[in-house]
Amino acid sequence: MFKNYLKIAWRNLRKNQFYTFLNMFGLSLGLASCMLITFYIVDELSFDRSFENAERIYRVNSDIRFGGADMTLAVAPDPLAFTLKKDYPQIEQVTRLRENGSQLVKVAGTTENQRENHVFYADSTFFDVFSVPLVAGQKNKVLSTPNTVVLSETDARKYFGDADPIGQSLIVDNNTTYTVSGIMQDIPAKSHLRNVHMLFSMSSSEESRRNNWGSHNYNTYLLLSEGTDPAQFEKYFDTVLEKYTAQWVQSFLGTTLAEVRKSGNYIRYTLMPLTDIHLYSDRGAEINANGNIQYVYIFAVVAVFLLAIACVNFMNLATARSTNRAKEVGVRKSLGSGRSALVQQFLTESVMLSFLSLGIALLLAYLTLPFFNHLAGKQIVFPITNVLFWAILIVTCTIVGILAGSYPAFFLSAFEPLRVLKKNIELTGKGNGAMRNILVVFQFVISVMLVVGTGVIYRQLNYIQNKKLGFNKEQMLIVNDAYALGSQVEAFKQQVLKIKNIESGTISSFLPTPSSRTDHTFFPEGQIQQDKGINMQKWAVDLDFVKTLGLEVKTGRSFSPDFPSDSTGIIVNEAAAKVMGYDDPVGKKIFGYEDAELTKKVTYTVIGVVKNFHFESLRKNIGALSLILYKSNGTVVLKMNGGAVPETVSQVEALWKTMAPGQPFNYRFMDQDFDNVYRSEQRVGQIFITFAAISIIIGCLGLFGLSAYTAERRMKEIGVRKVLGASVASIVALLSKEFLKLIVIAIAIGSPIAWFAMNRWLNDFAYHVELSWWMFAAAGILAVLIALFTVSFQSIKAALMNPVKSLKSE
Repeated sequence: MFKNYLKIAWRNLRKNQFYTFLNMFGLSLGLASCMLITFYIVDELSFDRSFENAERIYRVNSDIRFGGADMTLAVAPDPLAFTLKKDYPQIEQVTRLRENGSQLVKVAGTTENQRENHVFYADSTFFDVFSVPLVAGQKNKVLSTPNTVVLSETDARKYFGDADPIGQSLIVDNNTTYTVSGIMQDIPAKSHLRNVHMLFSMSSSEESRRNNWGSHNYNTYLLLSEGTDPAQFEKYFDTVLEKYTAQWVQSFLGTTLAEVRKSGNYIRYTLMPLTDIHLYSDRGAEINANGNIQYVYIFAVVAVFLLAIACVNFMNLATARSTNRAKEVGVRKSLGSGRSALVQQFLTESVMLSFLSLGIALLLAYLTLPFFNHLAGKQIVFPITNVLFWAILIVTCTIVGILAGSYPAFFLSAFEPLRVLKKNIELTGKGNGAMRNILVVFQFVISVMLVVGTGVIYRQLNYIQNKKLGFNKEQMLIVNDAYALGSQVEAFKQQVLKIKNIESGTISSFLPTPSSRTDHTFFPEGQIQQDKGINMQKWAVDLDFVKTLGLEVKTGRSFSPDFPSDSTGIIVNEAAAKVMGYDDPVGKKIFGYEDAELTKKVTYTVIGVVKNFHFESLRKNIGALSLILYKSNGTVVLKMNGGAVPETVSQVEALWKTMAPGQPFNYRFMDQDFDNVYRSEQRVGQIFITFAAISIIIGCLGLFGLSAYTAERRMKEIGVRKVLGASVASIVALLSKEFLKLIVIAIAIGSPIAWFAMNRWLNDFAYHVELSWWMFAAAGILAVLIALFTVSFQSIKAALMNPVKSLKSE
């Protein structure tokens, strides 16, 4: 019997090739898109799960309010980790990472440096917490000695080729020698530690030996013992604060921790599961830019919608062709076929179509995966050898076939044989019409939501690109690693300024693009008072920083060589002035400490206030910031006046190679740095737009099917109207009016849902566009135009048909 079902199904599919193609095309697009999105979701959810005991590894997060600033940090004080290990047996092991930024590295005995962008200090316990396999070296020894380094396999090949690197020396920043003590496998790309590829022993860092409870700079990880409840363990942090942090508060502020809390300030520590970091953490001092669980939810919904739309299309197209199969149903029933047998026949047909579509979908997904990887910034591999993948795919495809074919199967099998064979079948039953209308409304609710979402994302990204940031980011050339010039940094700057297309230049490690920076605490002149503290960024700059970056001085003045006293002068932004509580802070004195031991007190005089400018992501409000005159030779920033950019860069490079032979010339542009901050949003926007377009295409196939059905069931009516003198335009309008009502309903339902969803997305940005009525009106108009364009073919075709053909049987 089943074999007979397959034969009949195959014959019917071949007989109606055009509708079979539409069905398969829609299902294939839906399945392929759903497959790609599922790959993306699985990839996002699998971060950091490759480590052994990943479920027992937690990172310590810090939440701090002090000096008018709220800080959410992914780092903790340096003594916290091993203090917890000492005091609490629930902790099996601890380790810390301290990012050391970019470094120049070369093999001892050579002259050519290479720039490493992500270098970290790590405790000797790193390999006890994270199960990164060591290719060479013993895990309890490789980082136990000062001035040792563990390289990834990639770095080992880069520096030493096929030679054995163990015992070899690397020179960092031209002055410190490290001995290679171990080689580790590359950390998986699906880890928030993926940029960690060069580990220096923590004991090499002086800062790690200061035992400073007030300086939060260390990514701290705990491996809890089996059976330990992390929520219960978090309660011990209050004890740690009272026992250790309170002493630091007393020595620094001269007050108690209770008084600090009483004034509204606080320090809090919490645990975050390792496997949650990638999707749930967007804190200061993250090791990597993380993902966002909201995007996972959004794409999961889009995947379901795409599959649902594909199933809806099948239902509409199947019912559109129902009259052509009415006689078949009548004959089968007359010959004794029961309704269940007919249902099985039609379900077999739909499942067969589903599996044929699956074959095409697999090919589409395989061929488009490289493009999707580029779009999403992923390295997803097609899981050809994954048995679970194929099992889920087969089950899903069967379910999709059954669901997609269920409504047509029960609808067609319900025909009465006598009425069918008399050609008096009524296909416009109230219930059936209502179901089809609901499905079309459902399709266009999704389309409206996706069109609105695409428009909002595009507008927000455009807003970010064009918003006035309060500083120049265009035509700004950044030369990295200026410290490689040694004592010639200033001379390099002066020589570069002689190049024709260079307007001005500045030397500083601090730039208005998001990076790992530390806040500093200042107090008004006089005694330290914890409720008078001012927490703000402190940037070391030179005399030309304000001019080169185009910062606007609101009151006071900028730094000037005419004022030797500017060595203790300080410029603050408007946000800092507001925290200070002064209408005009120019001339006021504030002081802070230059060392962790609180022995080097420096008093500054405010000489100017610059207007607020964005030095962090637009997701955050502008914080308090200060500028001081101090040598910080990280980068040379050059303002160009446009024109021959490649030639200008070449001239700067030639000068660099003359003054810093053997040092790599590495540069970037500030606007590119800024764009990189929002790369995840840009990628999400591109993915969203792509699948929104696919969903609209699939939805149009369903609308095409319904228009074909409508034209077919109203063919005689159209013939009568034409005989009575109706014009083609009036008939097209008549057929289109029904769809327009459905589209209006879809717009009314989809618009508020889209508003709610996109409003929540925009709330992640402190600075964003406002949702305007015209955005929803534009989406509605676009939906109407798409619908009219889709149904116009069938409407015009029906209107132009010779009425004799439709009325000859009457």
